[in-house]
Amino acid sequence: MRLISWNVNGLRACMNKGFMDFFKTIHADIFCIQESKMQKDQATFDFLNYEEYWNSAEKKGYSGVAIFSKQKPLGVEYDMGITHHDKEGRIITAEFQDFYLVNVYTPNSKRELERLEYRMEWEDDFRGFLKNLESKKPVIVCGDLNVAHKEIDLKNPKSNRRNAGFTDEERAKMSILLDSGFTDTFRYFYPNKEGAYT
Repeated sequence: MRLISWNVNGLRACMNKGFMDFFKTIHADIFCIQESKMQKDQATFDFLNYEEYWNSAEKKGYSGVAIFSKQKPLGVEYDMGITHHDKEGRIITAEFQDFYLVNVYTPNSKRELERLEYRMEWEDDFRGFLKNLESKKPVIVCGDLNVAHKEIDLKNPKSNRRNAGFTDEERAKMSILLDSGFTDTFRYFYPNKEGAYT
């Protein structure tokens, strides 16, 4: 099975930069995008032979995730079921026969770390959400987790310390997630690879 995950930073803009060429040639079984920055009804493009699932933010032009799957999932759910988290179009969960696929666009802590406290709450709630799913069947999480876990995962780690995505708090939450039973698959296969800022 080929699973692709890509933060497109605006799908409509990405379409003008060859997105569909890549999409058609990669032959993904499931293609997940984050930061679509659009509502589904704004789409003027067609993902032939794929089931489409969109979760958009209430705020136009902000956030948003989508899943395109060749196989129709057994079921699809949106968000975590926690009202104050569920307005920004950040999660789609697709259930398949042998696993859950969770496509996530984790909130950014922002400049001056103005959302860091909220981000810490999100991390705990999201981990609980994943563990609840995992109690039923295996879980694959993909997307933009908005954190560089270790120094090897970031260019210029010394000067980026205390910047959004590389605070001690965010990195610690990633450690807790991994310690709770999840695996960073990139680092599993490439533990020492540098210059790969996934």
